[in-house]
Amino acid sequence: MTDYKLTQIYIYPVKSLPGISLHNTNVEERGLKYDRRWMLVDELNIFITQRDFPSLIFIDVKIKNEELIFTHKTKKIGELRISINDIPEQNVEVNVWEDFCAAKEYSLEVNEWFSEAIETKCKLVYMPNTTERKTSTKYFPESKNYSFADGYPFLIIGEESLNLLNSKLSHPVTMNQFRPNLVFSGGKPHDEDNWKNVKIGNLDFTIVKPCARCVITTIDQNGKKNKEPLATLNTYRNKNNKIMFGQNVVGHSKGSVKVGDKIIIE
Repeated sequence: MTDYKLTQIYIYPVKSLPGISLHNTNVEERGLKYDRRWMLVDELNIFITQRDFPSLIFIDVKIKNEELIFTHKTKKIGELRISINDIPEQNVEVNVWEDFCAAKEYSLEVNEWFSEAIETKCKLVYMPNTTERKTSTKYFPESKNYSFADGYPFLIIGEESLNLLNSKLSHPVTMNQFRPNLVFSGGKPHDEDNWKNVKIGNLDFTIVKPCARCVITTIDQNGKKNKEPLATLNTYRNKNNKIMFGQNVVGHSKGSVKVGDKIIIE
C-alpha cells in the first residue's frame, strides 16, 4: 500500500488574494476554517479576481488574534486590520460565477483601502453563516454548502504531480500558483486522478472531479502573466480542451486536519 501523507495546508481568506500556510486547521461545513469567506467585488457587486487584476497578488494577508491584517507589498498605504468577529451590518447581493448570494459589505474606510491598493473601485464582502451557496450536482449527487471558492470546498494536489510538471519546465513553478488547500506526498504523479473516497486523518472526503486551470496559474510573484505553466500542461494534461491539474473535493465530516496526517484511499 502506498504511503500518502498530508504535507501542506493552505487557506485563502479573501478570494484571489495570496494564501496562508498552516500546520493544522479546522474543517467546517463550507471548507477549511476562514477559507474564501471574504471576497472583493466591483461597483456592480461582481466578484474580482487575479484574472482581471493580477496586482491582487501584492496584497498580503495574515490572521492574528482574531484579526485579518492586510498590507501591500509595494505601496506605502499602511496596514488594514479587520476584526474577524465584527461582522458588518450592510446587506448586499453579490455575483460569483453563476451564483447570486447574500453577503455583508464592509465600511467605506475598508473599501477605500482596497480600492487604492488595486487602483480600481471595489468593496470587501463577507459570507455570513446564514448564506447558502450549493455545489453543483452534475459531478456529485449530494449538494454541499461552500464559500466563495470557484466550485468546490477543497482542492488537493500531490507533490509528485508538481514535480513532474517542473521536470518539463525550464523555470520551475511553486505549488502556491495552483492555490491548493491540501497537498500530499507519496505515490506517483497524478495518483489523485484515480482516487474516489479518501480519509485524511479521521475525516472523510470524496474526490469529485479534476480541476480545470485558468490564467491565474501563470501569474508570477511580480504580478506578470506568462505562458507557463499552462503551455506545458496543455501538452499532457488536456482533457476536452481543458487543462486539468489537481482534484476538486467535498468533505463529509467536521473536525481538524494537520500536516503529517495519513491519507487512506478507500
